[in-house]
Amino acid sequence: MSAPTVLSDDTRTLLDWLARKLDNRPDDAMREETRRAQCLVLAEQLHGPTEAAFDAEQDLLAAAPPVRPNQTRGEYAALLRLIAQGVSQ
Repeated sequence: MSAPTVLSDDTRTLLDWLARKLDNRPDDAMREETRRAQCLVLAEQLHGPTEAAFDAEQDLLAAAPPVRPNQTRGEYAALLRLIAQGVSQ
């Protein structure tokens, strides 16, 4: 699944929140499990345990690319910020 062409305000907000979380320990390895878990957690923080949270999680998962081998949390956070700004997909 590729990132949506036009990101919703919720998705941009969640990309920013995820990037901020990853700024803690930026030199640690980024893991795919972390990406998936944080998408769920952050979507529910925004909307509570609702259908809107499920939709927001799915949009965030689509917008946030899979983690590349040897990618750090800081590198992934920078990529998320570029995606949120519409610079990269």
